[in-house]
Amino acid sequence: MSFTLDRRTALRGMVNGMAVAVGLPLLDIFLDGNGTAMAATGAPMPIRFGTWFWGLGVNPPRWFPSAAGKDYELKVELASIEALKHKVNILGDFTLPLDGKPNLPHITGGIGIRTGMAIDSDRGLPGPSFDVSIGDVIGTRTRFRSIELSATGDPRNSLSGRGNGNLNPAEVSPAALYTRLFGAGFHDPNSATFTPDPAVMARRSVLSGVSDQRQALEARLGAADRQRLDQYFTSLRQLENQLDVQLTKPAPMQACVVPPKVPDLPVNAEIENVMRNHEIMTDLLVMAMACDNVRLFNMNFNNGASSLTRVGSTITHHQLTHEEVLDNRLGYQPEVTFYVDKCMEAWTYFIKAMDAVKEGDRTLLDNSLVFAHSETEFAKFHTIDNIPMMTAGSAGGRIHTGQYITGDGSPVSRVGLTLQQAMGVPVDRWGTGSLETNKIIPGLIV
Repeated sequence: MSFTLDRRTALRGMVNGMAVAVGLPLLDIFLDGNGTAMAATGAPMPIRFGTWFWGLGVNPPRWFPSAAGKDYELKVELASIEALKHKVNILGDFTLPLDGKPNLPHITGGIGIRTGMAIDSDRGLPGPSFDVSIGDVIGTRTRFRSIELSATGDPRNSLSGRGNGNLNPAEVSPAALYTRLFGAGFHDPNSATFTPDPAVMARRSVLSGVSDQRQALEARLGAADRQRLDQYFTSLRQLENQLDVQLTKPAPMQACVVPPKVPDLPVNAEIENVMRNHEIMTDLLVMAMACDNVRLFNMNFNNGASSLTRVGSTITHHQLTHEEVLDNRLGYQPEVTFYVDKCMEAWTYFIKAMDAVKEGDRTLLDNSLVFAHSETEFAKFHTIDNIPMMTAGSAGGRIHTGQYITGDGSPVSRVGLTLQQAMGVPVDRWGTGSLETNKIIPGLIV
């Protein structure tokens, strides 16, 4: 089979007598040389995974416990999690070796944790973030493969993606999130009726209609383009799986209650609005998980170079970390610490909302694993060793909880490897350079 290759090339075929076409990604060949169990079904309860990010770190002496082990001491900046302390792990003393590459402020730390790679330039994600690998295991049979959220109004505030510089854009509006989750296409799992959407039925098998042309195209591509095309079709196949879900009546989920519609609210980086929008987005996301519409999420409370500010102020959280004088009597920067406290208050709201949803003898939080982290330890000096990290929930009993675990100076990539293995990703070694590791954290996995 032969056909002309250019940027407008599409693979064409027939499905059930209907002509279909699938466009192609931008390939090198187009460029020049520069270029427990549910009662109704007996099936096990779904296990969810998510990340929760906050920017500009903490005041280490006021945040990290004094000694490792169970029943850890809660310092003042973590006091808000006290009611759920037994379900939260604190992780500290992990390093992020750079192998001679620069420490790019507010960029290197977050990307290093998510990808296991030290970066040398700000060009997005150099490789896949580990949540994507987890999504390939747990996110293929839900309506949404993943949900990315940003409470500060910036869709680029994301640390999730398959690499090659690409990021999964974040939803920034609570009202738009409501429409996306509970508008057209939502099926109440507890409804007695179910009617598949004919448009979904027509779209679900497009890829099978162009399989011959795909094989002919691959024979003409170089190794890099074949890899890029395979990644592209993997994403499309995952979309087909999501469409298949929309054609199947969902299993009943006792905790699923459709929330009321959300009004349009201001979306910006003012802390008062960020806190409110984060709470609403949290509540919507939690119910989407309770309805089993999604099992993978990435919540970004603020960005790495935090743009948070107060109503009526032009000074940002980021500016304060560099300009506010360290109070020698207190031992910290009071105005900066106001934002640290708000970040921890938001984190506590998030895990409490998950824990409030009952699922049999457990809660939604118990049936989840949430990984929270920042991108720096102490923002004033851009330190990237001992970046504060936490986990919440036991992933349905797969994770030990209620302890402070120290890495004793070992690479932070051990955390990403451990989380992937806990969620069923078949990976034995992860990371690159000095971050490459085959050693999990034994105190985490049951």
